[in-house]
Amino acid sequence: MPRRHPSKTDALLRLARKGPVRARDLDRAGVPRAYLRRLCERGLLERVDRGLYRLADAPVTELHSLVEVAARVPHAVVCLLSALQVHGLTAEAPHAVWVLIDRHARAPKFSYPKLQVVRASGPAREHGVETRKIEGTRVRLTTPAKTVADCFRYRRHVGLDIALAALRDYLRARRGGVDALVEAARADRVHARMRPYIEALV
Repeated sequence: MPRRHPSKTDALLRLARKGPVRARDLDRAGVPRAYLRRLCERGLLERVDRGLYRLADAPVTELHSLVEVAARVPHAVVCLLSALQVHGLTAEAPHAVWVLIDRHARAPKFSYPKLQVVRASGPAREHGVETRKIEGTRVRLTTPAKTVADCFRYRRHVGLDIALAALRDYLRARRGGVDALVEAARADRVHARMRPYIEALV
């Protein structure tokens, strides 16, 4: 019996099982963009936002907005309040996805999900970045230590009370040790500001 070749529909569904699909992803996979509309009409895909699609029955977690941002802005790093949520260092769900991008990068613009963008360059942008798989999608985010240091670096954005609470929770939960925290603080150039708080809590 001759072997059945995967159809364009099969190829698109296989792509969508890995996470949200952008229209331009189809070009690399050799699938015409018209298949997006066809599969939406059949109820297999749903349009999340302009140019972004997902499986209609895809499992959705509380971190789904991070997945959508990672799919659309691969160079962005989830940070600050959003990273605190991922690391379990806050009980609050942020009202926007916080991302860190290069100082000279173009700010992403789309209606959903809402973004809060901060910028950095050099060690402040490159230090303490890890990758996690959420809903099958690779999401880049700051490590627990870098997230706490960033809260002090961007305290005018998030508030000093948030930074202090994150530091207390980090030390209480033993999420990476004081050494990692000091390295992140130095990368962010906030070690002198953080040191009195660290010494008071350790």
